[in-house]
Amino acid sequence: MSFADILDILLVSFIMYQLYNLVKGSVASRILLGGLAVYALYLLVSASGMEMLSTILGQFMGVGVLVIIILFQQEIRKFLLVIGKATPFGEYSFLKSIWSKNSSSAENKQKIISVVEASQEMSASLTGALIVFSRSSELKFYAESGDEIDATISKRLLISIFQKFSPLHDGAVIVSRDGRIVAARCILPVSENDELPASLGLRHRAAIGLTEIADAIVVVVSEETGQMSIVRNGKIYRNLSSEEMTQRLTLLLSEDTGGDKSETKTTEQNTPTPTEEN
Repeated sequence: MSFADILDILLVSFIMYQLYNLVKGSVASRILLGGLAVYALYLLVSASGMEMLSTILGQFMGVGVLVIIILFQQEIRKFLLVIGKATPFGEYSFLKSIWSKNSSSAENKQKIISVVEASQEMSASLTGALIVFSRSSELKFYAESGDEIDATISKRLLISIFQKFSPLHDGAVIVSRDGRIVAARCILPVSENDELPASLGLRHRAAIGLTEIADAIVVVVSEETGQMSIVRNGKIYRNLSSEEMTQRLTLLLSEDTGGDKSETKTTEQNTPTPTEEN
């Protein structure tokens, strides 16, 4: 066995493991098991010389790729998004630093002040909120799932969107890199991570789900407890004060992505964990 054979086996094993993680615990896992059972039956009848049944199953296997694409389109899309995020063209690439147009310090400061002040007021009134900051990705797919707004971000606008009697409060607000609210009432993908605590509700799981597959930062205000959180790269930093939220958003929205990882890791350990979230 050559080195290429060993590498081939390891790569196939890794791909199969990642596919298993994507379908684990979902309906797709049962479909996958059913497909494997049909394929095993096809091999059995072929080896037994049952020509009629072998021909029927062979025709089914002939369109197997098309059937897989149709049945697993959501899982395939998620798999490609994960791969795309991990490529050299992703979050920390050199090419991105050349081509991307980063927001100025003044624009970032104004966005942060508006979001923190609005979050603080909504926290006091137990108003749930979900605010998404797009980074390298414009999140057009998710913005199109809501209602287009295209307005400058402000404290009053955010509060009016998420107040409980607003028709736009149910869903997320997406903020572009230039500080404008692109859309409201946007639908986000819910995380399927089995290790998330049961205390996290649908709003927090949606924030985690988006940051698992897209380059974004999400601010969450709990409707039940009023506690404020920030989600980044699938990690949630819970029960933040206004000062902590301002500091963290300033760090995450800054141009220095290199300092982002070490700082957030340190701060996460000092963040108190609430007993209940919604």
